[in-house]
Amino acid sequence: MALLQIAEPGMATAPHQRRLAAGIDLGTTNSLIATVRSGEAVTLADEQGHPLLPSVVYYSTQNTPLVGDAAKVHQLTDPLNTIASVKRLMGRGQRDVLTLAGQLPFKLADADTDHSLPRIATSAGNVTAIEVSAEILKTLKIRAETSLGGDLSGVVITVPAYFDDAQRQATRDAATLAGLNVYRLLNEPTAAAVAYGLDQKAEGVIAVYDLGGGTFDISILRLEKGVFEVLATGGDSALGGDDFDHAIAEYLLQQANLSTSDNPQVLREALVTARAIKEQLSTAEQVNAQLGAWTGSLTRAQLDELIAPLVQKTMQACRRVVRDAGITKDDIQQAVLVGGSTRVPLVRSEVAKFFQTEPLCSLDPDRVVALGAALQADVLAGNKPDAEMLLLDVIPLSLGLETMGGLVEKVINRNTTIPVSRAQEFTTFKDGQTSMSIHVLQGERETVEHNRSLSRFVLRGIPPMVAGAARIRVTFQVDADGLLNVSAQEQTSGVKASVEVKPSYGLSDSEIATMLKDSQSNAREDLEARRLREQQVEAERVLEAIDSALKNDGDVLLSTDEKAAILAAREQLASLRQSTQSQSIEEAIKQLEQVAAFYVERRMNHSIRAAMAGHTIEEFRG
Repeated sequence: MALLQIAEPGMATAPHQRRLAAGIDLGTTNSLIATVRSGEAVTLADEQGHPLLPSVVYYSTQNTPLVGDAAKVHQLTDPLNTIASVKRLMGRGQRDVLTLAGQLPFKLADADTDHSLPRIATSAGNVTAIEVSAEILKTLKIRAETSLGGDLSGVVITVPAYFDDAQRQATRDAATLAGLNVYRLLNEPTAAAVAYGLDQKAEGVIAVYDLGGGTFDISILRLEKGVFEVLATGGDSALGGDDFDHAIAEYLLQQANLSTSDNPQVLREALVTARAIKEQLSTAEQVNAQLGAWTGSLTRAQLDELIAPLVQKTMQACRRVVRDAGITKDDIQQAVLVGGSTRVPLVRSEVAKFFQTEPLCSLDPDRVVALGAALQADVLAGNKPDAEMLLLDVIPLSLGLETMGGLVEKVINRNTTIPVSRAQEFTTFKDGQTSMSIHVLQGERETVEHNRSLSRFVLRGIPPMVAGAARIRVTFQVDADGLLNVSAQEQTSGVKASVEVKPSYGLSDSEIATMLKDSQSNAREDLEARRLREQQVEAERVLEAIDSALKNDGDVLLSTDEKAAILAAREQLASLRQSTQSQSIEEAIKQLEQVAAFYVERRMNHSIRAAMAGHTIEEFRG
């Protein structure tokens, strides 16, 4: 029999007090906050009854920043101080953002380096994307606490599944600035699956197609008895409805014969008009348009032609992810649509055609992610102690370390379920080496220059030993938010070093979209390059070892002819160590090892005799 907890009259609190928790969808175009009331997830509206908060912030010298609809009214009159679509800048460096410069309707401040945090110039001073996002989160926090009548104990914030480590860190930093306690960062496709109640199904494989204002995700999930397992994820962290707007705006500017150079107001007006046309053509076959002195019309067929290349990019990502998941399209029972941009008819028809099933879109695509986040926040707050729901997300790109020769040793492969901890042992390259530089990388290629550097740190205090004797254990830990910590420990001495990987920039638009493609198309070349580097590194090790040995006892243990033969083989290897033919280097290494084999044996015997000098056999037997 179940026991009820009943509070006595006059008690200040009940034995179990419900914690106030919320789910936040921090979107490119709009943001929302939701909570669970009477067991049902609901979005929270502002005083005017609007649940959607436009992700727009207006800065001026007179007032505190304005957020949402109050900020949007300034976008045509003061575009440089009205910041929109800032999610595209989250976790990116100055060099990455410059590739978006022609699409950003605001001005970037000058930066010291390509990798420094980009700042947006406003009349109230320079601000970062993190600070702009924090203003949006503060507004949502106030809305929730006013509506719920108390302080939030914590929140779940959703992020695109294809957000990298830097972009996730930037989102957490924004939440910290807003005074929010983050229970977890949750991938948007997974949140959508939770909202649809797909966890209640006994089993099945679903595809979640999430096309928002600025990002695109496609995830394949297997659901089984309350366990959400992400099999594979893909997408583009800089592809969404904003790109549809830009394609339409460029067409309108051409028709109106207008230029946006040195005139941000014209660009902003074109984008606002383009978005309105896109939204109207989701239900109408033709709409009238006006930009400046030009008037005309645009049909749905023309819209489809303008955005078709962008929609096809999402379909290419779908094909890759289905392949990565190790399934076929026939294995997928359901496709789920998420994100406001899935209202575009061409998107819906292409998704239906690809997955060979009518996609599920019964919930408002703008709200579904926030609703799922609210359900997960309610569980993490402890309000549902009996809830059985396990979310197993994955990392989008592989994580690894630089090894000798500029090679990358992958420690955690892409699409590995998180949270995860993996360790691997490495060793020293030179005799007496007392420190080691640890270089953490992200990507799919075999060599350092083709991957993104995340962080560096140094392990010091390694006891001096011969090369290869030290055992350095490097551990990668990725938490449920997809955030990375790396630690290194020398096993004999116990010395440690660690780093919380927190870069100030993320992957560029083209990098994250092409890394997987490059890794496949360049696989053969990468493997050959890796083999060559490995042989070059081995050549260096063999040369250093033979030089050290000859210096120590070569004159004592070798005759003149024997030493000459070894030196000749050594010179042959030295002349080939930078060769581009890995087989030639390998053969030269084998030749030197064969020529010096008797010398190695002689050195060993000499060492044993030296160790036994002055001792009897009986002493060693004891």
